[in-house]
Amino acid sequence: MEIALNRPGVRWTIATTDRAILLFVALLLVVAFLAGLRDLENVWATQEEYSYGYLIPAVTLYLLWQRRDLIAETSFAGSWSGVALVVFGLLVLTVGQIGTLSTVVQYAFLCTLLGLVIAYTGWRGFKVIAVPFAILAFMVPLPNYLLREVSQALQLWSSHLGVLIIRGFGISVFLEGNVIDLGALRLQVVEACNGLRYLLPLMAIGFIAACLFRAPLWKRSVVFLSTMPITLLMNSARIGLIGILSEYFGKSMAEGFLHDFEGWAVFMVCTALLIGEITLLARLGADKASLAEVFAAPEGTRDPNARAAARQTPKPFWVSGLLVGIAAVLAQAISMPMATLPDRKALSEFPLEIGGWRGTAGRMPPQIIDALKLDDYLLADFATDALRPVNFYVSYYASQANGNSAHSPRACIPGDGWEIISFQQHQLPSVAANNESVAVNRVVIQRGDNRQLVYYWFQQRGHVITNEYVVKLQIFWDAVTRRRTDGAMVRLVARLRPGEPVEAGDVLLESFAAQVMPDLAHYVPD
Repeated sequence: MEIALNRPGVRWTIATTDRAILLFVALLLVVAFLAGLRDLENVWATQEEYSYGYLIPAVTLYLLWQRRDLIAETSFAGSWSGVALVVFGLLVLTVGQIGTLSTVVQYAFLCTLLGLVIAYTGWRGFKVIAVPFAILAFMVPLPNYLLREVSQALQLWSSHLGVLIIRGFGISVFLEGNVIDLGALRLQVVEACNGLRYLLPLMAIGFIAACLFRAPLWKRSVVFLSTMPITLLMNSARIGLIGILSEYFGKSMAEGFLHDFEGWAVFMVCTALLIGEITLLARLGADKASLAEVFAAPEGTRDPNARAAARQTPKPFWVSGLLVGIAAVLAQAISMPMATLPDRKALSEFPLEIGGWRGTAGRMPPQIIDALKLDDYLLADFATDALRPVNFYVSYYASQANGNSAHSPRACIPGDGWEIISFQQHQLPSVAANNESVAVNRVVIQRGDNRQLVYYWFQQRGHVITNEYVVKLQIFWDAVTRRRTDGAMVRLVARLRPGEPVEAGDVLLESFAAQVMPDLAHYVPD
């Protein structure tokens, strides 16, 4: 990108006093967003798919240092639009803190930082440093519900392609959702094998490369967008390789050091493929160039005769700094604890005999509980002498503020090998909550010759909701107005006999729902 210099022959410097002011405003910014930044660092430390986050600020600082001559030769004129961005960022910070939504606070941090920079440099000056600052967007995690959607899709696609590779080697294999059945052993493509640990860092690398790549827009777009198919194909190849090795050498090939080493090796191959792709694109077309040429850093004129001139801190930056300072004081002075939750019974105390129904409680494996990040749950099969079993599942979360919310069965069902035959809203006239009949999600699923009817809904602080996106909005609203984000997901499942109409399952599940709904309020409080 060519930058027209405002005053050729001038090398701009920052006086010591002004540097102190810039550092002080930066400190105020950190103080204002301290809680959100602590949560961000915790994500980097605990979630492997975001462990690259520590490198992003370092990359930004390096690229700014690389452009130091160009920055020194570009005059800055502060912009009042930067103040508007700061105001917007601080408003979003307020909303995020009231709702205890860390991801919202972290994006507000980026918005406020952008506003401060533009308030100091102006839009023309910002063009010189736009690329390093754009890279910062990759240090903030995606919202958890969006991450789950991407994760589950990647699991399914990787499983299907991995099985195709296994079959290509003449091995008999059957795929059931995310379970690869090799006959003698079954391999579960778990969440950790979904490819996100490659995709997110590779997308960050691809974006950095695309921004620095001195090439037409279409070439840079190809570099960034190709990170997704590269990750998917290589993760599928890894799953296929594990399946092939497990067939010949046993299940140990899918565990321990070898499993982890294969993951590391796949990421290295993904990176090598990306570099190879950039090399080919650089040599494609009339403007052929080497890698060193297409990634050369932009340089200033380095005029030895340039006269030195001190930058003046613009008024928009003074105003922005004052606003950030006020926000920093308020953030530390005002404490907004969440409300004390109403008393509730543990779901382990839910009666296993209710209205003629007798239940048998079950347990989930620890790794599933860890993945769901729930606080309490009930899993039980209920039946009567006359009626077949109904599987009853309730997952309860004491806090859903930072994305640890109930998983939608609609997203999880395909991973178990079931196909969704129909999905619709269904009213239950005989089941009431808050003096109104309850609406549920009604799902008919099939796997081979087996069919099941599934009812599920989200029970959230007195609201019965069927749409997962409405759930997110309700969580945010209740966090702001009631200081509560607790809630649960309730699911009922009944097996359908061969040739049996779905309506027979409706009668069964509605009858059971009418029995348990009044008691649920003791375990999932309004």
